[in-house]
Amino acid sequence: MKFSNTLIYWYLQNNRTLPWRKTKNPYFIWLSEIMLQQTRVAQGLSYYLKFTSTFPTVFDLAKADESTVLKMWQGLGYYSRARNLHFSSKQIVNEFKGEFPSTYKEIIKLKGIGDYTASAIASICFNEPTAVVDGNVYRVLSRYFGIKTPINSSQGIKEFKALAQSLIDNTQPGTFNQAIMDFGALHCKPQNPLCETCPLSDSCVALEKKLIKELPVKEKKIKVRKRYFNFLVVKTDDDKTILSERKGKGIWQGLYQFPLIETDRNINKDELISSEEFINSFPNKTSISLFNEKEIIHKLSHQHLHTHFWIVEIKSFAEATVNWNTINTFPVPVLIANFLEKLNFKSN
Repeated sequence: MKFSNTLIYWYLQNNRTLPWRKTKNPYFIWLSEIMLQQTRVAQGLSYYLKFTSTFPTVFDLAKADESTVLKMWQGLGYYSRARNLHFSSKQIVNEFKGEFPSTYKEIIKLKGIGDYTASAIASICFNEPTAVVDGNVYRVLSRYFGIKTPINSSQGIKEFKALAQSLIDNTQPGTFNQAIMDFGALHCKPQNPLCETCPLSDSCVALEKKLIKELPVKEKKIKVRKRYFNFLVVKTDDDKTILSERKGKGIWQGLYQFPLIETDRNINKDELISSEEFINSFPNKTSISLFNEKEIIHKLSHQHLHTHFWIVEIKSFAEATVNWNTINTFPVPVLIANFLEKLNFKSN
């Protein structure tokens, strides 16, 4: 009880003023929680404000087409979050008549919602005492109690959830959950935690045993895969290009990209234009130049994309149907958005 009371007291003195803290509307809480998964508050805040302005209700989000949602999400990454958000908004409208489910067991059935998000919504909006466990909570609990179980192991996930559940204040679960998350984000930080002014310092195992830098423990990461991307940026005389939607379940599903030739290593111009894929794609005479001499390395969670953009100038091309002046209306990966920004800057 001392742990819970101390955290809540700290939170009431130090909590961040954030727009989703001023509401108990589950739609807004849901938006904020999905956006802040794997995203810092500073980055997610502008997206939250843009989304709630454009889609003020779940009905507005459900009515939008997926391409519009993905375009607004552009730059936040992990695009499956946006697709699941859109899918579940339609489910809430069609199956629940726009009424957000009000219990943990119902909320977790929505696509894209796991234990953490369901717990956050259920506790904050409906006062259900179900504990949240995110990266901040893992860090606070592992340090305070000196727990060395890896947080990304099945045993660790169960252990920390049970511990958090045993500590929650049943009378104000939403406040407790927000308190422990904010405490981890602002005070018990990954690097340089504020131990000297910590209200829990007199009973923190990690501080006592000098384990702050060792905790929490994570099992070894999955090996990062290297991929080599060559984007072919078509420019015709009548100012058109090719953009196509990525299909399937891989990265960037539903986003648009230039024609892509993936290789097993970085290649030069001669190797590119003599490749079967290039010859099949561009049988007519073309002029090709490399836009970026230095490869762009775009890092995703389990893969690094070593990328070159090639400008392919061609008189006319039947497959080039996208006008260059409309290109910014398409949802594209941030890697391509950054390229377009540089291309536009270079052209001006």
